[in-house]
Amino acid sequence: MRARSTLSFAATLILATSGAVSAQQTCPTMDADGTIHAQDVVIPTSDLLSAQAKRLLIERIEHNPKFDPGQNLVERARAASLEMAQPVVKRWQEIYPATIQRVTMNGVPTDVIVPRAGIAAKNRHRVLINLHGGGFFTGGGGAAGQVESLPLAGEGRIKVVAVDYRLAPENKFPAASQDVEQVYRALLKTYKPENIGIFGCSAGGALTAQSTAWLQKQHLPRPGAIGIFCSGLMPGFWTGGDSSYVAPVLNRQLPYPAERIGEGMSGYYLSASDAKNPLAVPGISLSVLSHFPPTLLVSGTRDVALSNLLASNVALKQAGAETELLVLEGLGHGDVFLFAGAPEAKEADALIWRFFDKHLGR
Repeated sequence: MRARSTLSFAATLILATSGAVSAQQTCPTMDADGTIHAQDVVIPTSDLLSAQAKRLLIERIEHNPKFDPGQNLVERARAASLEMAQPVVKRWQEIYPATIQRVTMNGVPTDVIVPRAGIAAKNRHRVLINLHGGGFFTGGGGAAGQVESLPLAGEGRIKVVAVDYRLAPENKFPAASQDVEQVYRALLKTYKPENIGIFGCSAGGALTAQSTAWLQKQHLPRPGAIGIFCSGLMPGFWTGGDSSYVAPVLNRQLPYPAERIGEGMSGYYLSASDAKNPLAVPGISLSVLSHFPPTLLVSGTRDVALSNLLASNVALKQAGAETELLVLEGLGHGDVFLFAGAPEAKEADALIWRFFDKHLGR
């Protein structure tokens, strides 16, 4: 049995004031600007996680790829992304068997995923669009989109179209939003807009928000509902909040500057965009957000994007948009899709589908 700290904050305070804290239990110190410095902190995995999720969490942390700046960074990151995604796709296929067909829509490559159990009668005129994660510079080729699409296709018994949008550094903003627009236009020929849902995780969550703003600009009807997972609408996307400092510790990614987390997206994809452009950062414009459809926001307590997602929820509510918030205990960035078969992932997928089932047209 591993050792763990059992001192609550209140108990630590009592011991500190009574002089009972040892040298090994140094109280955190604080700078004038509020920065906290803590030593000898012990952080166990959550007791609320299933044994399977704990095992997967430990495996993910142990095998987290570490990339230092240098030549071929993009190529190495893309190879690592594919290596991570392929076994997860295989596992989801075992749980939710589906056919995957490569289809080009208005010049944009996509994977059309249909559950082998068949599309439910109520979903014959409904469809989901997936926008994969990968920092806007990895995840191409299909596997990343399949990781996110297979569980929802299977859970909801609905068709999912995973968009293989253009990536940076070869392409810059708004290339990905333009690709989503083209796929959306193609689907509008068959589906009513209120019957189309869009969702994505990490960079795909950011792109879901960007694309929703982009579709507004193009005067296209808004989709029936959207899901922003493991990301947010606010500046920085994965930096600037508490989670951008806490999550790297929880995921054993020290030493780090928190600003490095978002370098891939800002340095590659958004480098030529205006930071005050609501098409790139929708959260800065309540006017844009006021036209967002019902939005589901999903993150985990170990997710580097949690702070941004929480701030995004507040901004959407301030704008008058309808939101639902789902924060998963003990899970990190993208684990809701990466932990194929874990009870937490299956429960989350069921809740995600319930949201889309509630808000998409019949």
